Amino acid sequence: MSLVKHVAIYGKGGIGKSCTASNVAAACAEKGLRVLMVGCDPKSDSTITLVGRRIPTMMDLIRAGGEIDEKDVVFDGYGGVKCIEVGGPEPGVGCAGRGIIVAIEFLRKVSKVLEEIDLTLYDVPGDIVCGGFSAPIRKGLVTEAYIITSGEYMPIYAANNICRGLKRLNTPLAGVICNSREASGEREIVEKFARELGSEMVAFIPKDPLVQRCERRGVSVIEGAPDSDIASVYRKLAEHVAGNSEPRHPVPIDDERLRELSLI
Repeated sequence: MSLVKHVAIYGKGGIGKSCTASNVAAACAEKGLRVLMVGCDPKSDSTITLVGRRIPTMMDLIRAGGEIDEKDVVFDGYGGVKCIEVGGPEPGVGCAGRGIIVAIEFLRKVSKVLEEIDLTLYDVPGDIVCGGFSAPIRKGLVTEAYIITSGEYMPIYAANNICRGLKRLNTPLAGVICNSREASGEREIVEKFARELGSEMVAFIPKDPLVQRCERRGVSVIEGAPDSDIASVYRKLAEHVAGNSEPRHPVPIDDERLRELSLI
């Protein structure tokens, strides 16, 4: 890999962003890449299956004051993946999205980790690229994005809204990932949706009980079931994320056409 890649993973809440991102990070690390996983959800659960536990968040440590070193905020996960949890503001105060910028700027003061990686993955919460969560893009921290959806209507609706935000921010879409919920006609629906955006479905992740079992153990599938079929799916997706993808600016579709697609 010749260039450092900074990738944001978006999608409707609960669609499986953290699980997918952590397995991609683990698979990339297996290939020898230096990977940084940045959990941007205030729930601070993005890196649990990499580290095996919940780690302190940068925002909590910053608010607490006192001296903060790299070891306080950067943790080694499976395969050497560097893990950071941004955290969020106090409830009802401030914007979690802008907290990402505060945390990254602070990180640069206490650590050189951002200069020592090949791939940064941002696990970004929310159904839309709102003012706060557009901050990483506006600040140049993200170079391309992936969107996770399923074949159900609301996840696709959310994915289309995210594309509206990406288009407004002039940020390319590297691909659409289908995290299956076993909806009727799911693969076909997501493939057509991706094509109409001007993109492609780069992975179809089947529903597999192994994923839940590994999460309950606090490990990724790559670590907990390395020889499984589902691990192979994540490894193939990791090759696309870390490789020479061809991101394109998405063309969101109108609501009427979106509804038609979901009726397949």
